[in-house]
Amino acid sequence: MSGRAARQLDAFLDMLAAERGAAQNTQDAYRRDLADYIDFLRGQGTNPGDVTSDGVRAYLASLEPRGMSAATVARRISAIRQFHKFLYVDRHRGDDPAAALEGPRRVRGAPGVMSVAEVDRLLSVAREGLDDEKRPLRERLRAARLYALLETLYATGLRVSELVSLPKSAARARDPFITIRGKGGRERLAPLTDRAKGALAGYRKLLEAIAPGLAEGPFLFPADSDSGHLTRQAFARDLKTLGVAAGLSAAQVHPHALRHAFASHLLQNGADLRVVQELLGHADISTTQIYTHVLDERMRAMVRDLHPLSDSGDES
Repeated sequence: MSGRAARQLDAFLDMLAAERGAAQNTQDAYRRDLADYIDFLRGQGTNPGDVTSDGVRAYLASLEPRGMSAATVARRISAIRQFHKFLYVDRHRGDDPAAALEGPRRVRGAPGVMSVAEVDRLLSVAREGLDDEKRPLRERLRAARLYALLETLYATGLRVSELVSLPKSAARARDPFITIRGKGGRERLAPLTDRAKGALAGYRKLLEAIAPGLAEGPFLFPADSDSGHLTRQAFARDLKTLGVAAGLSAAQVHPHALRHAFASHLLQNGADLRVVQELLGHADISTTQIYTHVLDERMRAMVRDLHPLSDSGDES
């Protein structure tokens, strides 16, 4: 990467951090995507300051033969659009060659969305034996923790990193909402269901009885780890094991699948897309639009069932 292009990329990432509060993971993702774009341009004998719209399109045309999915292509387009808009606004160049770019026309649905029945089965299996006093205490505690994690995740749609690092104040039964500090330090409120609050209370009661030292720490799900709380990997492993016990595919059951289920099931039951965007903590509505397949299905059903000239209407 040339010195000029590298400086432009660094300036863009600095802007994301300073003005938009982009988290380090987000900055790293932008750096990887845009470094690939800049390397391609260099191979074509150009750079971000001089490339034309045709040059940008040539890069995008190179992605599909490399086996990149539509979701990856859409993410690259978004990164390139924002990068070139920054170069134009910051006067690194006098025009924006990416202004007219169009993303993939096919909007893919959320991958691997679990049905309500599958989530209910998972939660039912997680609840089994929680009150069995014959089970070893440590085993009961681990089961109670997993059940509390699942009820909280399905009730709130949190990112797994947000879930495992929740403060223990989130378990206060009197509070109907918990405050989440998400990407870029943005705060939002997430509602807790009675079932989630009950699961959390049961887990904390066991934790305080069995491991009072851990319970004194600042985290809701403490663990003997570098961070002081349960790791995403440990949660994912426990969830996979539970999924197999519930008769579900191991590939289908992972923490993000519960976040997908939370959003999809809300939309299926009539929630507004903007509300779901806020609950998920998405800064941009386009990120939430991965779930528009649910809205499309609901609208088709509405027209089919309610339109007076629908083919399914009464022909008498």
